[in-house]
Amino acid sequence: MDKVTALKVKNLNKYFYEPEKFKVLKGIGFEVYKGEFVSVIGKSGCGKSTMLYVLSTMDTDYEGSLFLEGQHVTGKSQNELAAFRNVHLGFVFQFHYLLPDFSCLKNVMIPAMRLGVRSREEIEHNAYEKLKMLGVDGQALKPASRISGGQQQRVAIARALINEPAIIMGDEPTGNLDSRNTAVVFDILQQLSKEQGKTIITVTHDNDFAAKSDRVIEMSDGQIIKQK
Repeated sequence: MDKVTALKVKNLNKYFYEPEKFKVLKGIGFEVYKGEFVSVIGKSGCGKSTMLYVLSTMDTDYEGSLFLEGQHVTGKSQNELAAFRNVHLGFVFQFHYLLPDFSCLKNVMIPAMRLGVRSREEIEHNAYEKLKMLGVDGQALKPASRISGGQQQRVAIARALINEPAIIMGDEPTGNLDSRNTAVVFDILQQLSKEQGKTIITVTHDNDFAAKSDRVIEMSDGQIIKQK
């Protein structure tokens, strides 16, 4: 069975200009296939989170070409990119960024409400099903501030999944979690990759987490130095 490319980046270069011009990404190029679980590792300051920000389409100030889900997204307007992200991309960060006073269910519903494709009833049903899949449906009506850190991160994953994105990007998604919850989150991401064909791209400092994913991309000084 032929592999389908989910993400392709060609000759990606990026500069920072403060306090002086500095090349932070240098000729990055690689592909990620549909359903693949890829971890990006490297020391702090190597450029991995900067690269993820470019891959996520949230940073458009770069040189090179980026293709996502078969679309050439380089050069698209901010409105076009925002619409693309809402449909195709889900994000999980080190900090969950849940609205503390909103219920877990409402937090998960927000991206779908913003997309505006389904009815409120359908969105609520889908949000509850996502929480159920992640084992936190019992927390659905609690304010997000009243549940544990591990539960909050699972709610954040449910939120990332609500619009059924093809690609999920994680920036240190287990950075604030203990080893038990890190294992839970890894298993969830692996299940999404293997059983639902989601493409997972995570930046992590956790070498054990990375080693269990399908492929590890190692960065140093703004370049890819190894893939295994």
